[in-house]
Amino acid sequence: MKIACGTDIIEIDRIKESIDKLGDKFINRIFTKKEIDYCESKQKQKYQHYAARFAAKEAAFKALSWKIENKYNVLWTDFEVTVNQQGRPSINIYRMDLSDIENIDISISHCKAYAVANVTVLGR
Repeated sequence: MKIACGTDIIEIDRIKESIDKLGDKFINRIFTKKEIDYCESKQKQKYQHYAARFAAKEAAFKALSWKIENKYNVLWTDFEVTVNQQGRPSINIYRMDLSDIENIDISISHCKAYAVANVTVLGR
């Protein structure tokens, strides 16, 4: 059994600046349509939600790095953060063989200035 963990923290202003400067080019490179729709629905707090998803993708990449042979073959949109009706986050991972993964758990949080995410992977 293998347990792997990834953590990331990011300043919300960095994400806001990237979105303000690069617009859709940045957003569409990093986030899926579902993520964009979710974040945009948060109106004034959308940057916190974008940043939280960015941190979650980084944390997932770190937790799964032992499975990634070439990091340049992985797209940001291969990782997609969703939430259920109770607001509990989960992460969908595309274009990666997860047959040896038993569970992936994710926790994200944000405040006015920072977003943080932790991803734990249980593998065989």
